[in-house]
Amino acid sequence: MSGELVDVHAHVLPDWYVDAAKTAGHITPDAMPAWPEWSVQDHLAMMDQVGIDRSVLSISSPGVHFGDDAAAGSLAVAVNDFMHGLHHDHPNRFEYFATLPLPDVDGAINEARRTRDVPGRVGVGIESNAHGVYLGAPALEPLWQELAAQKAVVFVHPTAPPGFDPTLTGYPAPLLEYLFDTTRTIVHLATAGVLLRHPDIRFVVPHCGAVLPTMLSRVELFRLAGLVSADVDGDLGWESLWFDLAGAPIPDQLGAFTRRFGTDHLLYGSDYCFTPAFAVDLLAKQLDDNWPDADDPWRTRVADNAVTLLRRTPES
Repeated sequence: MSGELVDVHAHVLPDWYVDAAKTAGHITPDAMPAWPEWSVQDHLAMMDQVGIDRSVLSISSPGVHFGDDAAAGSLAVAVNDFMHGLHHDHPNRFEYFATLPLPDVDGAINEARRTRDVPGRVGVGIESNAHGVYLGAPALEPLWQELAAQKAVVFVHPTAPPGFDPTLTGYPAPLLEYLFDTTRTIVHLATAGVLLRHPDIRFVVPHCGAVLPTMLSRVELFRLAGLVSADVDGDLGWESLWFDLAGAPIPDQLGAFTRRFGTDHLLYGSDYCFTPAFAVDLLAKQLDDNWPDADDPWRTRVADNAVTLLRRTPES
């Protein structure tokens, strides 16, 4: 609905999912100190505090695939049914991106089809890489064909890159690696021609585009020099990308982002519960106080953009 503040980057974290991740070896998520706490009541309270009307829920890293295709498929079903239940109980507050069990392409296609017409699903969520498979990989083409037929919104969430070793720097993956892995996979997606072959898919890139806005001229330079192979010439299809404001885009990121992409495809993202409620509120106040265009307030801009993005999905 027009005027609503829609949070497209918000995570659920039921206890049974955390238990499954820990059993698979993810004692903490991507070298963060601990798994955060989450509950439906706390999530709704955060939304009310910040002024968020609806949250589009998803699972964060490490996703649902811990090495076994069958187990990943079952966990994806459980997660998606759980999020559907939240929508059923709170239809005006919660929607969701259905998680897909990549790198099992057949399983991902099956789950995309199973959830396609389920109430509350407004798209699908995948990670920046699936056990080292990046989004431009030829193996994923059947999935892109399916999602193009659905005219799907695809939320891309970062995860740790292959070989990530937190002992080298002492930093958890979300500090730096998430931004670089997001950028890596979006460039791979574009240069592989996926954006141009499937313009009906809209990809949501988190964290204000990560470092993509500052890297586009470098990508183009390497392409012109023949140092980056690409399946397409000229335009790479960047207009298929949408972006959320999760993280800390004020004051540094937003300027570079808007110079490259403007604000017509900009959405709101809280990154709750991995960003705690007090920080979500603080970051929203920073946007309130420091948004550069007084004639086009951020809350109005992202609310209108969310209508444009989400109204085209088959489920709406």
